[in-house]
Amino acid sequence: MTASYTSPTIAATSWWRRPAGGREVLIVALPLVVSTISWTVMTFADRMFLNQVSETSMSAAFSSSVIWFAVFCLPMGICSYVNTFVSQYFGNGQLDRIGPSVWQGIWLAILVTPLALVAVPLAPWIFAWTQHTTEMVRQEIVYFQVLCASGPALLLATSLSAFYSGRGKTWVVMVVDGLVTGVNLLLDYLWIFGYGGFPEMGIAGAGWATVTALWLKALIYFVLFLRQKNRQSFLTLAGAKIDRELFGRLLYFGGPSGVQMLLDVLGFTVFVILIGRVGQLETAATTLAFSISTVAFMPVWGFGLAVSILVGQHLGENRDDLAARATWTTLQISMVYIVLISTLYVLTPNLFLQGFFVGSQAPAAEQATLHAMAVNLLRIVAAYNLMDAIFIIFVSAVKGAGDTRFVMTVSVLMGILLGLLSWLTIDVWQLSIYSCWMAVTAWVCSMGMIFLLRFLGGKWRSMRVIEPHEVLTENTPEELAMKTTGQ
Repeated sequence: MTASYTSPTIAATSWWRRPAGGREVLIVALPLVVSTISWTVMTFADRMFLNQVSETSMSAAFSSSVIWFAVFCLPMGICSYVNTFVSQYFGNGQLDRIGPSVWQGIWLAILVTPLALVAVPLAPWIFAWTQHTTEMVRQEIVYFQVLCASGPALLLATSLSAFYSGRGKTWVVMVVDGLVTGVNLLLDYLWIFGYGGFPEMGIAGAGWATVTALWLKALIYFVLFLRQKNRQSFLTLAGAKIDRELFGRLLYFGGPSGVQMLLDVLGFTVFVILIGRVGQLETAATTLAFSISTVAFMPVWGFGLAVSILVGQHLGENRDDLAARATWTTLQISMVYIVLISTLYVLTPNLFLQGFFVGSQAPAAEQATLHAMAVNLLRIVAAYNLMDAIFIIFVSAVKGAGDTRFVMTVSVLMGILLGLLSWLTIDVWQLSIYSCWMAVTAWVCSMGMIFLLRFLGGKWRSMRVIEPHEVLTENTPEELAMKTTGQ
């Protein structure tokens, strides 16, 4: 017998052009990656600006924003799950269910808005518990209370953006996010330092810049959502009522997804708060490392969003084979990026760190110590980046199918474990900051392995979040999109 041979060129062409191959994945994923990068640039610049005010302001903004996100991430996780409903309905050809699905997320955002009001008076109590320095607690409270005004906008924008991202029109999300990021950066500069007639408000100015940008984002999406073509093709206005059955399904499948996001964030929140008790330099170094790690994390998060969309669309078509292929293709692309960025973390850390020290008023010796500590932490980040990418891609894939109960169960157990590890390494054993970070590394690696094995198990292949419906097999999602003129 003669062994068959496929040339590398033919294999690469097949990988690129085949269904759920490189081309399809990148068409959906690249705009989402650009969107997440725009968010990374915004937070990166925000903290560089605040570091010019003081290290305390930079650290306070980081820890405060983490806690603010923890307050809203449960409903945000549910609102973001609208993506899965839209993608599966789109793949299944049920276009008239897309508008009503988005509206259920909008109604949820409106119903949980009182969270913003409840969290504001609780801020002094929350940050008193952190046992940070008096000045840092003061600034944390200010930033947190300002950010709470943007919570409802965050939820609304998350639900509304799913109308486009769930259908694979991720370029709209990219354009809106890019525009809003530009507005945020400009307002950051003006409001923090008091230029252009704006008052000099420091950390509060950074907060108000974010609030303004998020409400602008929600408004833009709402206007686009209600365009006449969308009203006709997807019932974006006629579907505005609360649909109890559909709303219940969103809570049933999206609730565990929200709990997963909440517990993951809470675990890291506890870690950040406890690190703040170790010392100011350790807190600043952790802030730097986590801020820079978003350069690796956020683009992979964008790939994870793409996986959820593609898995949802292909399962809506009843093509679990293509859903699996899309997942593996996305992982391959993500790995190329994560290896590159991790190598840069190790070999050229100053490429990422230098901007934080420009204009710093701290003594030279203190800056040198902080720099050395941050360099070492970036090496630890590089060590767990690969497993973090595996975790993000495979948890996104099973969530895109509807396997959210398993995701929630794992998150409960692993969230408790991360909080316990943080408390033991910092408060009880009083280990070095590097030992504390190694505990986080072990947690990330465990999460990656758990969800890789769950994906390989294949139970997700038979899951759906939408009601049974005959698939319009003669139409691909692209053909359906061409038939419907909604943009």
